[in-house]
Amino acid sequence: MPLYEYYCANCEIKFEALRRMSQADNPIACARCEGMNTSRAISLFAAISRGSSGESRSLGGTSGCASCSATSCATCSGG
Repeated sequence: MPLYEYYCANCEIKFEALRRMSQADNPIACARCEGMNTSRAISLFAAISRGSSGESRSLGGTSGCASCSATSCATCSGG
């Protein structure tokens, strides 16, 4: 099961939950206040590989998404 991040508007925290992909956008109780005013948050991740000589290289391509200020990959050429 994937690990998703959620944001609670009541107590303003982010929390994680293991959920089935089919349940990812369904309402979930906040881990702290148990309120239902939650929404799925956008998560960031990095994928790095080490070459045979020890150098690091990104597996995500060279799109430069880490410095992108767009709110959706559909609005830029990086995604």
